[in-house]
Amino acid sequence: MKPELTLLVWSVALAFVQILIVTQGAMMQVGLPALVGNREPQLEITGWAGRAQRAQRNMVENLLLFAALVLVAVGAGKTNDMTLLGAQIFFWGRVVYTAVYIAGIPWLRTGVWLVSVIGMILIFAQLV
Repeated sequence: MKPELTLLVWSVALAFVQILIVTQGAMMQVGLPALVGNREPQLEITGWAGRAQRAQRNMVENLLLFAALVLVAVGAGKTNDMTLLGAQIFFWGRVVYTAVYIAGIPWLRTGVWLVSVIGMILIFAQLV
């Protein structure tokens, strides 16, 4: 398997771990009965758990773009050192982003997000 695909799989694993973190945080705040209910009205999760929830949503949004780029690069036979570097930057940037977002460090969070976007740009540049 191409290493870019391996990093895609690990990125999906990271997104799943984020779901588990959000679930744990929400359960600590509102309890299991509220989570298994219909959630009407919409539950408000705050603090670190709310930040974890927003980080997870952001991961899903970015994972879609990353997956498309990796799959096109692999499918088109355009993988190279630069696409691998881009995938590595994306994955590790997202790991750091998750930790920084949950910790609540706003300016650093945006900077780390930009790093992960640069990873996607590196892959994109190999496709055009």
